[in-house]
Amino acid sequence: MLSRIQSDIEESLLGGPRCFTQTQIAEFAGVSRDRADRLWVAMGFAVDGDPDAIMFTQQDADALKSLTSMVDRGIISRSSEVAAARSLGQSMSRLAEWQVSLIGTHIVDQLSESGDQDPESVRKLILRLGSEIIPAVESLQTYVWKRHVASSTGRNVGNPGEEVASRILIVGFADIVGYTSLTRGLDPTELSDLLERFESASAEIIGRNFGWIVKTVGDEVMFAAESPHHASEIAMQIQESVLSDHDDPQLRVGLAMGPTLVRFGDLYGSVVNKAARLTSSARPGTVLIDSELAGAVSADANFKLRHLRPRRVRGIDRLEQYVLRRNLEP
Repeated sequence: MLSRIQSDIEESLLGGPRCFTQTQIAEFAGVSRDRADRLWVAMGFAVDGDPDAIMFTQQDADALKSLTSMVDRGIISRSSEVAAARSLGQSMSRLAEWQVSLIGTHIVDQLSESGDQDPESVRKLILRLGSEIIPAVESLQTYVWKRHVASSTGRNVGNPGEEVASRILIVGFADIVGYTSLTRGLDPTELSDLLERFESASAEIIGRNFGWIVKTVGDEVMFAAESPHHASEIAMQIQESVLSDHDDPQLRVGLAMGPTLVRFGDLYGSVVNKAARLTSSARPGTVLIDSELAGAVSADANFKLRHLRPRRVRGIDRLEQYVLRRNLEP
């Protein structure tokens, strides 16, 4: 029953039944079988051990041809095509897991309300709900993606049009203090609520102050901004407004400024390392920044700085650190 439902949904989403083997899809796209397999696996999908297995649809073949044609046209370099496919696959996998969970909850509720447990009736209900919900989700997803493309284009104007570039950015981390012990003391519903409040409030503040979220990992959000003022505002507002209830855990925030390697939407380099070290060094409820950012906001009347003794941390011999605070004086 489940396999039949999965097959029906796959055909609906991918425009038809499976009709290509691994060799055939490679021939369709005009690439070697090895290259096609590498790209497929990079996107997060398994390759059948049987080379004669019919496992690809026409949409799969068209997608592979589109990807390899972008490489042939020089839009994506050949050396980075696997990394590009992997980055796309990882992003879409996480999004799909969330969407299926959301849609699945609605479907379960509808099945419970109907009270009809006949397998064929259940199958038809799932397919009907899927046909109603998925196009709406797809339309919304496309809109949000286009909006982010427009926003990212604005941030990247004037930068090299490559998948790898170095830019001067302020990188920040905000994390929940004592998260490990919290996970032992909260039930799943309470923990989910805490993380939702942390992520949603942080995202609102970051977006409102012209920054962007790089990624979230459990108890931590990584973000970036181009403006020292806006980055500092993000950090202070996160401390002031996120998880502000009396019983909520405290937060630590660290910021560092400098040349940052931008690769497939993620950030790398010594600035990222410094921001992470400052975050782990910060006392609960405080914001620590490095000397570069301190110099950039020293004349900003909205903030005041307190220089702390430099620290020696792993990978950095002398980490200069400053406490960033609001300037409450008139």
